[in-house]
Amino acid sequence: MPAYAIAHLQDAAPHPEIAEYMERITATFEPYGGRFLVHATPHETKEGDWPGHVVVIGFPDIAQARTWWDSPAYQQIAPLRARHIKGDIILVEGVPTDYDPTTTAKALRATLPADQPGNDTPPPPARSSGQLGLAGQR
Repeated sequence: MPAYAIAHLQDAAPHPEIAEYMERITATFEPYGGRFLVHATPHETKEGDWPGHVVVIGFPDIAQARTWWDSPAYQQIAPLRARHIKGDIILVEGVPTDYDPTTTAKALRATLPADQPGNDTPPPPARSSGQLGLAGQR
């Protein structure tokens, strides 16, 4: 399953070390099948507060993402960013291409008390293969 390194970076001020980090980072993740999916592009905040920038690097699987993060090559350049940019970074595994959120909803309903309001709501009809769901899944 694909995996992602997602960074929410804030308070980035121009600095030569940040430029160096950006020049060197690609060489650290390419050996692990990584590639930028989102970088240096504007985003639209639809709910909540999301100041700063978003970076997403895709990997073939979570093991590759973890190995990249822990690699000597990445750990050598990480301080170049960390000294100058506040942020949060996570590694997260994606879902299979045939992921269906109604299965997760069914499991959630099974844990709810039967008399909880709304727990008797029937599930929505199954989607046809041509309908798009969230995140572009078919």
